[in-house]
Amino acid sequence: MGIEHSRPAKIWEFPFLAIPERVAHLRRTVSAPLRLWGLRHLEDPVRLCVTELITNVITHVGPRTPTWISIALDGPRLRIAIRDPDPRRFPALRSATPAQEGGRGLHLIAATADRWGVIPSDYGKTTWCELATELPASESQPATSRMLHTEALLTVYGRLPALSRASSPAVRTVAEEVATALIADLLHWLQAQDTDPATALDRAQKRFDAAVARTA
Repeated sequence: MGIEHSRPAKIWEFPFLAIPERVAHLRRTVSAPLRLWGLRHLEDPVRLCVTELITNVITHVGPRTPTWISIALDGPRLRIAIRDPDPRRFPALRSATPAQEGGRGLHLIAATADRWGVIPSDYGKTTWCELATELPASESQPATSRMLHTEALLTVYGRLPALSRASSPAVRTVAEEVATALIADLLHWLQAQDTDPATALDRAQKRFDAAVARTA
């Protein structure tokens, strides 16, 4: 059904409701981590797999199902996983005639990905597939999910090129300006929600200090 792996070096996760209107948005959103990781050449196959996996949830589990997508990079492998809360309805390859509109999703995934499978759990199931990245295992560097999520957010928010520690000083300066603008916009949003921005900043500083102390 599926093979467990050690914790990937890089992971991007996103919760959503499985509705048709969200599919196009998620297809665009998954480009951010791929560009961040230098995997632009995988955008088209990843988008196809994401589309088919989400459509499978909508069709067989139901619209508005709480769902979680994750994309994990572990050197030579990129894993796309969709988790839903239904442990009973397992996807399976079925024959589809040319006249049928549905029934081809898993065939497309099987033809595009190197392998795919389903992992059952007490709380639902995870349908996954893997693509080859053409990266050697040695290029898989440890990174925290907090840093990856933040860099992906900055890339989307500021329309930045993919960020890395090797980025030029000019790119890093622009990224810092985008981060500052994002913080300012978040403070405006908090104020609009009748939340004191200064109080929120104080809480954020305390959490930051606590996280730094844990890693010191």
